[in-house]
Amino acid sequence: MLKSMTRAALAATMIVGFCASASANDALRTLAQDAKQWVMPTGDYAATRYSTLDKINKDNVKSMVPAWTFSTGVLRGHEGNPLVVGDTMYVHTPFPNIVYALDLKEDGAIKWRYEPKQDPSVIPVMCCDTVNRGVAYAPGADGKPGTIILHQADTTLVALNADTGEQLWSVKNGDPSKGETGTDAPMVFKDKVLVGISGGEFGVRGSVTAYNLSDGKKAWRAYSTGPDAEMLMDPEKTMSLGKPVGKDSSLKTWEGDQWQIGGGTTWGWFSYDPELNLIYYGSGNPSTWNPSQRPGDNKWSMTIFARDADTGVAKWVYQMTPHDEWDFDGVNEMILADIDVNGTPTKALVHFDRNGFAYTMNRETGELLVAKKYDPAVNWATEVVMDKNSDQYGRPQVVAQYSTEQNGEDVNSTGICPAALGTKDQQPASYSPDTKLFYVPTNHVCMDYEPFRVAYTAGQPYVGATLSMYPAPNSHGGMGNFIAWDAGKGEIVWSLPEQFSVWSGALATKGGIVFYGTLEGYLKAVDAKTGDELYKFKTPSGIIGNVMTYEHEGKQYVGILSGVGGWAGIGLAAGLTDPNAGLGAVGGYAALSKYTALGGQLTVFTVPDQTASK
Repeated sequence: MLKSMTRAALAATMIVGFCASASANDALRTLAQDAKQWVMPTGDYAATRYSTLDKINKDNVKSMVPAWTFSTGVLRGHEGNPLVVGDTMYVHTPFPNIVYALDLKEDGAIKWRYEPKQDPSVIPVMCCDTVNRGVAYAPGADGKPGTIILHQADTTLVALNADTGEQLWSVKNGDPSKGETGTDAPMVFKDKVLVGISGGEFGVRGSVTAYNLSDGKKAWRAYSTGPDAEMLMDPEKTMSLGKPVGKDSSLKTWEGDQWQIGGGTTWGWFSYDPELNLIYYGSGNPSTWNPSQRPGDNKWSMTIFARDADTGVAKWVYQMTPHDEWDFDGVNEMILADIDVNGTPTKALVHFDRNGFAYTMNRETGELLVAKKYDPAVNWATEVVMDKNSDQYGRPQVVAQYSTEQNGEDVNSTGICPAALGTKDQQPASYSPDTKLFYVPTNHVCMDYEPFRVAYTAGQPYVGATLSMYPAPNSHGGMGNFIAWDAGKGEIVWSLPEQFSVWSGALATKGGIVFYGTLEGYLKAVDAKTGDELYKFKTPSGIIGNVMTYEHEGKQYVGILSGVGGWAGIGLAAGLTDPNAGLGAVGGYAALSKYTALGGQLTVFTVPDQTASK
């Protein structure tokens, strides 16, 4: 039993678990296995972003052309990707978070449009652009239509009739007046929908919340910091690197009540293993960015969580960057793949963290198997200790030169690699079971970091650092790479340099291709085995969206949202000119304005003469 939980909290958790198990729904999982559709933001529960479609392949992709386009009518950063369910494509936008249902039978004619009414005062409290990473879909039952789930910028979670766009229910997940916003894509599992919260730069306390699909009522909520009962942590059964976390594992690592404004927000991606019944996600940076103001490991920010899908109780946790000094959020996707690790077949979780280390873990037990740098420029730490007998097991070994705190005092540090936006941010990688490789969009960017003391005021920025960013040394001016990674060995197989950070999500297909987009606006296709470029096409604006694919009326299509923005493109998206604005990104990406301009467009590609790959 959860000794630290109240009896009421425990009873409520047990009831939630019973109800969820009793009404488990496998319809979405079945739909996701149909490669002709794209029914989840991540493509599948494992977040592999892999498609078995092969009518567009490495032999004919050179003939790919735009089939049709659609303007979203919004000029800010377009992250995420559309969904395709049957003959309908669902497209989302940044704030004001419009949702379009497009008819694939008529080259994207609008079936319905939903535009929520939101207070624009939410915009100033949205860190790093007004982005939204997508909508979720839940199949209907007993002849009823399906449901589209939208997490709005103002944290309102809305359920829409997938056939008509009619609002079915809505619930408020947070409070924008405190800096809480919604930017993540929801995940539907069983009879619930899961969402996180954004706002770590405003002292928001991170959490994930499961709501009932039927009526929007809250089923359970698990915080990233605080008391065990509120974190849904079992001191004896929740494990960290093979050991119980112990009582008050979070509270003991914060000074006083700092955990209440301690960050650990959850604005990234969710994965789900139906066999293990575990949900996986990462928590973000501790607040403030000034580490001297929050002594301790600041658990459980910067952490990979594995939680029981029915109760929300954590089975295991692993903190990647204790006492973060650089804003290396841990929210990037958790890819679930069965791979060989040092010759042993393993149910693995693979995570490419902002801190520049790629982690391979046993997703059932939380055992750390591999932790290696996936960009040679990474210098803030030498390694992650892998000796299980060491008291440093699992901890990065910080290089004092790149620390931003010494003996509790602020330190102005230069030449830190990676920059705060990480070796990779939320832009998702992909995995191909054909090549056994992971394909990773990366940033090759470093920074200077100047912390300063800051006081907390609800709804006001709680950052406490000034940053400047620039290309990594020996990068020949390039700020990004697209790499193939062997997660069993922890090795780069091949690497393609790019002028700017690769800020789009990748897509691997059975056709032997990997697709990705660039900040200048190119959609590229490369050979999955060799990395050789096979195709590129310049869309109207920089790409920070994620490539997806589907099949309709016998033809395979590839879709991508273009619309420059996000953290890397915040200067363009918000019209900022101060080089230190955008948390240091504006100066680092100043040259981007020479190559692209604002836009908001969906481009759908196809190959006119298609044959399946041999």
